[in-house]
Amino acid sequence: MTMNPDTLSALTNTPAPAFAWSPKGWPSERPSSDPADPETWIYTDRYSYSPGETVTFHISSSAEEFELEIVRDGSRPTTVHHAHHLTAPHQETPEDAYAAGCGWTPTHSWQVPEDCRSGFFLVTVRNTTPHGTWEREHFFVVRAAADRRSDIALVLTTGTLSAYNDWGGANHYRGIGDDPRNDSGSPLSSTQRPIGRGMLRKPVDAPREYHPYTPSIGWVPRYDSYEWARFNGYSRHHADAFWATYERSFVVWAEEAGYELDYLTQVDLHQDPTALDGYSCAVVVGHDEYWTWEQRDVVDAFVERGGGFARFAGNFQWQVRLSEDGTTQYCYRLPSLDPEAATTPRRATTNWEAKSVGRPGATTIGLNGLGGIYNRYGAAVPRSSGGFTVYRPEHWSFEGTDLYYGDLLGGAPAFLAAFEVDSVEYTFRRGLPYPTYEDGAPETLEILAMCPAAKGEEDRFGGQHPIGGPEAEVYAYNAELGDDLPYYVHENQMRGAGMIAAFTRGDGEVFNGGSTEWSNALRVGDPFVDRIVRNVLDRFTKGETR
Repeated sequence: MTMNPDTLSALTNTPAPAFAWSPKGWPSERPSSDPADPETWIYTDRYSYSPGETVTFHISSSAEEFELEIVRDGSRPTTVHHAHHLTAPHQETPEDAYAAGCGWTPTHSWQVPEDCRSGFFLVTVRNTTPHGTWEREHFFVVRAAADRRSDIALVLTTGTLSAYNDWGGANHYRGIGDDPRNDSGSPLSSTQRPIGRGMLRKPVDAPREYHPYTPSIGWVPRYDSYEWARFNGYSRHHADAFWATYERSFVVWAEEAGYELDYLTQVDLHQDPTALDGYSCAVVVGHDEYWTWEQRDVVDAFVERGGGFARFAGNFQWQVRLSEDGTTQYCYRLPSLDPEAATTPRRATTNWEAKSVGRPGATTIGLNGLGGIYNRYGAAVPRSSGGFTVYRPEHWSFEGTDLYYGDLLGGAPAFLAAFEVDSVEYTFRRGLPYPTYEDGAPETLEILAMCPAAKGEEDRFGGQHPIGGPEAEVYAYNAELGDDLPYYVHENQMRGAGMIAAFTRGDGEVFNGGSTEWSNALRVGDPFVDRIVRNVLDRFTKGETR
């Protein structure tokens, strides 16, 4: 949420810091016109398909020929289709492809077999160049047939993908302009374009959006993920969203642990109110910052009728809208900028906690985005333990962990409580945290564990060093919303918390891990995190914990 630099400067009486992810002269990916460096780019007409449907590929290539490989990704990636010696024309890309889509003519297709298992399918296009091999990726999901559904539906965070994908020049955060202190975002994001490099595939040890080291005295914030991306030719937002950073690690763990997953996207939830029918457990992993009203309706109804919603994710922040065909996502951030806010204020693309919207995230997931935010991100809580302090070890989710009151859960090297976390307003009584219920927290909510968080990064450097999320930006945004934000947001704008929480509603139950980093903690093999995730999945599918 970038704000006018003059507003930021006025609030701090210092020059506004540059945004760390927007150094001058770092362009987002677009097709090159250099014939000496042939390229192939690809996108699909939709994000998900049913068995028997046809996947349509829109491809632009300046190579004489290329190959296309489709892999069902997971713990044992399996090639399901591999075509060689393909051709496609070089197709022009509009300047505003990030908002309007590329508009490329369809060139190739693949029919999903009738007996295809549900899964995440990585599509790689590959051609030779004078310097080696060129590769880029796209993806699609195959949904399970209605009569072949497993117990667990993994809902992929395509809303956050759309928000951060900057292929073609911009995303919801940046790209309109080349000023590191005033790099505005686009309120429109199209799915009809390729995806920024690194969001679908990258080295497993690529830096994440938190620092795993303890800064020394006098440290100046560093952002390893941005530096790595620029040096290695990846999207600056590779670590902010989607499969390669978040869902894939969970899927690898789940498959190796014996859990069978079906796959859906948030677009599926938006377009089909019955998308979760037949499942006993719905799972969201990683960074699910963006949701539509309709998607939340589906989750609420699922839990009410007895489903288990397992959220191993963090940063539940923004209401977005989708176009009727699901190919354009809208996020204006401020109701004053949203052309539909005047007639339907509850659907304004702004923070869920805005009073005009009136639907805090806690009413669906138990926690709110504005209650938490950053931990170990730049200058926000830079030297925390990186884990959660346990307060209710007797809860069923901790069964078999041998955790005690006051124990640290998920510290180094897992860093479970890092990057972005969620919380509710709370108080302490006799050594235990309780919700105050002033922000939509359900009456049955139990706070199981906590960590500190900051809603923005403190600039101790007089605007001389780039910062990822300066606190002045938060103050500016809150001032723009003014009385539309609840009083508790204005009372203490920079101090927050992260929480693990659980609650019941209707005949169902919600477990909320409240952090973006659960999948990575599973990847590095934290035994406590492993046991908790098994407990949640087993309870929601079998009615038992291991």
